[in-house]
Amino acid sequence: MAKKSVKSRAVGQPQSHNHTIGSYLIKRLQDYGVRDVFGIPGDFVLSFYDQLQKSPLRVIGATREDNAGYAADGYARVNGMGAVCVTYCVGGLSLCNSIAGAYAEKSPVVVISGAPGVEERRNDPLLHHKVRDFNTQREVFEKITVATASLDDPQIAFREIDRCLEAAARYKRPVYIEIPRDCVDERPEYPYQEKVTQLASDPDALEASLVEAFERLQAAQKPVLIVGIEVHRFGLQKWVLQLAEKYNIPMCATLLGKSVVSEKHPLYLGIYEGAMGRKEVTEYVESSDCVVLLGAFMTDINLGIFTAHLDPGRCISATTEKLRIGHHHFHDVLFEDFLKGLTELSIKPKKKTPLPRREAPPLGKRPANEPVTIASLFEHINSILDDEMVVVADVGDSLFASSDLTIHKQTEFLSPAYYTSMGFAIPASVGVQAANRKLRPIVLVGDGAFQMTCLELSTAARHGFNPLVIVLNNKGYTTERFLLEGPFNDILNWEYHRLPDLLGAGWGFEVHTVGELHQSVKAGLAKTDGFSLLNVHLKPDDTSPALRRLAERMSKQV
Repeated sequence: MAKKSVKSRAVGQPQSHNHTIGSYLIKRLQDYGVRDVFGIPGDFVLSFYDQLQKSPLRVIGATREDNAGYAADGYARVNGMGAVCVTYCVGGLSLCNSIAGAYAEKSPVVVISGAPGVEERRNDPLLHHKVRDFNTQREVFEKITVATASLDDPQIAFREIDRCLEAAARYKRPVYIEIPRDCVDERPEYPYQEKVTQLASDPDALEASLVEAFERLQAAQKPVLIVGIEVHRFGLQKWVLQLAEKYNIPMCATLLGKSVVSEKHPLYLGIYEGAMGRKEVTEYVESSDCVVLLGAFMTDINLGIFTAHLDPGRCISATTEKLRIGHHHFHDVLFEDFLKGLTELSIKPKKKTPLPRREAPPLGKRPANEPVTIASLFEHINSILDDEMVVVADVGDSLFASSDLTIHKQTEFLSPAYYTSMGFAIPASVGVQAANRKLRPIVLVGDGAFQMTCLELSTAARHGFNPLVIVLNNKGYTTERFLLEGPFNDILNWEYHRLPDLLGAGWGFEVHTVGELHQSVKAGLAKTDGFSLLNVHLKPDDTSPALRRLAERMSKQV
């Protein structure tokens, strides 16, 4: 969404005489709340790593650069901003997939890359790690970030740092900062003052949008809110709750936005995802005469592979990028201003309507010798969740089955539910606990995704983190099996529970039956000084109802 008014004002004292380029970047990261930096060192970034190590920031080394990116992404989703630091090209280009995911799902990660020195680039030498020319890596990252900068000129480096960090905070997307190694200790010749940009809505456009929204909400008999991921990214949950409670409007979330509000709230309906979701929720939303979408991206996954049926003429859709009411588009209105304005309207509270009944977890006990199934596994996970846990779900049935879990507090469910990159969960859980040590990650990951990034448990062990990792072991890529069966979907069956033997840390459990599941989860949760890993054996054709519905629809397109 366009921003009408941009004003700048200088704040603080000139910084140039106190800082080098490297130390100024470290200071500004701290100003934005970053306390930890993930990454892997290399020769082109060692001088900056030396400054990092001597600073208040904690440096958390990863096993792979892409994992460092996932960890920084998980950290940003909990902390508000994350940072990753790597060397030139062999490090930076390895980050591309995880940073692309952060861009797609609006997670503000600051990518810091070392680079060959300005002086050593003269005459275009064939230096190691170079690809095509010295701008190649920056040009690649221009496609997957909202701002890029090369700090090769001390006179504008501080301004470029501020520009990039401000863009990350404003748009909640990644930015890229490159530091030539001979510039890390450079200082600007002239004084520099930090600047803060102030944004404002066009008052006439804001008023017009609120007038039309008022008319629609006032006339509606059965309005409903669909709350998306941007409400979390911009910290606007309290305004959504105020809107729902003031006017008695039921709420639901998208899959990407799951847990943006507490799923125990009396006005919460569940996840809306077209034919993939619960029939009762889908019917309630699609029969509404006024659907208010707040910060929601209508992706194919969020829409149940486009099986959702929302009439645009009955929708109010507001994000940070656009505002649409019915078939009218409004420009120069900030999302936050519009949302707050909705809470101030004098709309008569709506009459209470019967909400879809929430599915209660099964009360009957399953026999201890019964083989574990997706159903019994997720029933038990749901029963052990509490306020101190955060669910980190990888792609596949780890994600789809967990959509029915009840998350107690807001923003305690993380998953790449739009970009859907396998391998996210393990490294992201490292970032989550680095950001908030009090949270206990419950990591749900398929065996295929686990094999991609599992060694990041080495980093968890190194820092004493204690995720409970549950591997859904069905010997292959289950989602793809439903789309198109073939031997390419099979993978080697590892003895996952023996990974702690390799790492010399953590505890492993092998699970075949319901009784073993209950015992292993209890034992794993009791071990708080390290990670626990459950190798849960499942039949290859055992899947959640959501995945079966999804696979049935996707198979028609493959």
